[in-house]
Amino acid sequence: HSGRLTFKIFKFLKIIFSSFIITILLLFTIASLRTLSLDVNVGLQLAQWEKTNNISLAIDHHQREELLAHFKEAIRIPTVSFSETDINTTALLQFDRLLRKAFPTVFSSSLVDHEVVANYSHLFWVKGSQPDLEPYLLLAHIDVVPASESDGWEAPPFSAKEIDGFIYGRGTIDDKSQVMGILQALEYLLIKGYAPRRGFYIGLGHDEEVSGYQGAMNIMHILKQRDAQLSFVLDEGLAVLDGVISGLEGPAALIGISEKGSATVKLSVSMAPGHSSMPPRETSIGILAAAVKRLEENPMPRLFGHGPERGTFEHLAHKFGLPMKFIMSNLWLFSSLLGRVLERKPDTNAFVRTTTAVTMFNAGVKVNVIPALAEAYVNLRIHSAQSLQEVLDLIQSTVGDQRVKMELVNGFDPLPVSSSDERAFGFQIIKKTVLDMFPTVTVAPGICIGNTDSRHFKDLTNDIYRFAPAWFKPGDAQRFHGINERISKKNYEELITFYFSLIQNCDIQKLPDPHSSVHEL
Repeated sequence: HSGRLTFKIFKFLKIIFSSFIITILLLFTIASLRTLSLDVNVGLQLAQWEKTNNISLAIDHHQREELLAHFKEAIRIPTVSFSETDINTTALLQFDRLLRKAFPTVFSSSLVDHEVVANYSHLFWVKGSQPDLEPYLLLAHIDVVPASESDGWEAPPFSAKEIDGFIYGRGTIDDKSQVMGILQALEYLLIKGYAPRRGFYIGLGHDEEVSGYQGAMNIMHILKQRDAQLSFVLDEGLAVLDGVISGLEGPAALIGISEKGSATVKLSVSMAPGHSSMPPRETSIGILAAAVKRLEENPMPRLFGHGPERGTFEHLAHKFGLPMKFIMSNLWLFSSLLGRVLERKPDTNAFVRTTTAVTMFNAGVKVNVIPALAEAYVNLRIHSAQSLQEVLDLIQSTVGDQRVKMELVNGFDPLPVSSSDERAFGFQIIKKTVLDMFPTVTVAPGICIGNTDSRHFKDLTNDIYRFAPAWFKPGDAQRFHGINERISKKNYEELITFYFSLIQNCDIQKLPDPHSSVHEL
């Protein structure tokens, strides 16, 4: 009798074990098939694109000298935004004069309407011959963040000095290369007699670095008044990463399809002041320090795989070797594992969760006085899968102390995620333009962890993209808002060529049928 029971138990365990093995094998087979077949990049590359007679851009020696001279002049004008109320208006007016001098055809062409917005920003409307084609908007910004040579620059930050084929200066990447690149491309197109079929806007904001509430915001209001509906918006954001992502074969062009949200929260503790000779058990500083420590020790939840970062990894998967290729092709199985790996480094942790940074801490007036007030400021960048309100609730529960007062200084939700599939006109046109110029690059959607002027335009379009073909090698990302910001002369010329082609590529009526690419495969 007991023998039969043992046999039944053994049989039951055998079934469980076999089921477990079969499940593992099945998962492994599905994962392996997906690893071998996942190449989300082929897409429309093989499809029949509408024919356009694109003018090609051949820059001669004289033009090259001239375009570089104008670009350097743009860098030398210190259009610095210190704060919302402190911007260099003298420099902004000087920049206006430079634009008119550098791009005479843009300012005199009958195809182009130009207006100054909020005294220092610019809006251009380039008329299309087919008004039924929905227009798009190219965005860039004129202002820069402060820079001082004493921080350790190799060349003065507003000198536009040339070292080894690179032009150094604040704004060379962020964002005067786009400002000048877009207008230079349009200047060349108009000189060559080009007239667009699809009309488009160019918006140049003057206060992006201090949130764009005057420049971009007013450009948006003007477009709204005119009932403009935009096919897409293209602004600064991500770039071409070359050797930056370890293990990836070849460069990757990441097109930003969303931005993290942002919040600044003030935490404060108020108590009756007292003399240091008779201290209470806990001081305002101690209570606040403990609250801040709890925030640092309990990071926001891991959300890797629940936002646009999933698409980035799936698009790049086939360019990795094993085992990474296997893991990244199967995020349905491995996203929590990959999230745990990525959270170890600050730069990749930003893709995994809402980040929490305590940036200011103020307390105390005198060495022998127990302060009445202690304040700390926390800056958060909110993951796409969370809302501002959820984050505030989490801070409240993590701090878990009624004596700590919490106040939202400013903040907004993560931006909507723009489409990046085979029907996404803007995304596919940008992708095609990149691949025509740089065939070895892998194009993938990405997420911006910082914010841009484009966020003000979310009511005018569903599709906002953040990208310029600036090439970033290891260490270059630190130059952005840091020291030794620079761009190579060759790369600046590539930016002009990119916009020169992009504008023409936008003239197609519609994208090719996505099914045709599958049949040809």
